[in-house]
Amino acid sequence: MNLIVDAGNTLVKLAVFQNDILVEKDTFEKEVFSEKIYFFFEKYPKISFSILSSVQKHPKSWEELLKSKTKFLQLLSSTPVFFKNRYSSKNTLGIDRIALIANAAHQYKNKNVLVIDAGTCITYDFINSDNEYLGGVISPGLTMRARAMHEFTAKLPLVEVVEEEKSILGKTTQQCLKIGVVKATALEIDGFISEYKNNFQDLTVILTGGDRQILSKNVKNSIFAPSNFLLEGLNQILEFNKS
Repeated sequence: MNLIVDAGNTLVKLAVFQNDILVEKDTFEKEVFSEKIYFFFEKYPKISFSILSSVQKHPKSWEELLKSKTKFLQLLSSTPVFFKNRYSSKNTLGIDRIALIANAAHQYKNKNVLVIDAGTCITYDFINSDNEYLGGVISPGLTMRARAMHEFTAKLPLVEVVEEEKSILGKTTQQCLKIGVVKATALEIDGFISEYKNNFQDLTVILTGGDRQILSKNVKNSIFAPSNFLLEGLNQILEFNKS
């Protein structure tokens, strides 16, 4: 069994895979990491490999624990992958983006794929039909947009975006802000998808990340919205590096 540890900007995800099958996952704040990981090791004694992907500063004890109990791999920009990385500054490429592209390369072989990850930031990553990662785009996520309007003005309130917005006519300031966050982001996503489709034929579009459900209901283009795309990519990188 494989243990996948994904430490994002906000939360930590743990997942157990049996080959390519996701057996269990959990999401939590990093303060309870030790408690959660010991629970997983106790519940799944057959865990023998692990991978850590961390975009935040994490305690060194996490790595030491994983090394003591498994054959451990920490995902870095230099970690071998099974696609051609054409990014100019490879050492600055986010490891979460590497995992997303890895899963796209695995699941959609020899296809043009745009992976959109709607999290703290929204990332757009493109891999072509020749298995070449060519780069992408980074823009603010929903919460970041809402916070920016609140923090950079004197009176605008902070709104929580938790649902789709069907109207384009806000009747209150809060509704105007929510529409501005969700609809503007959805229009941005639709615009980028159209641009990529104009440049690359037979484009497959994946929308993943924490805000995928809200945005998938507002985006007009046809998309796939899987929930575990990044975790699956980390598992594929771990499998590739076993040999």
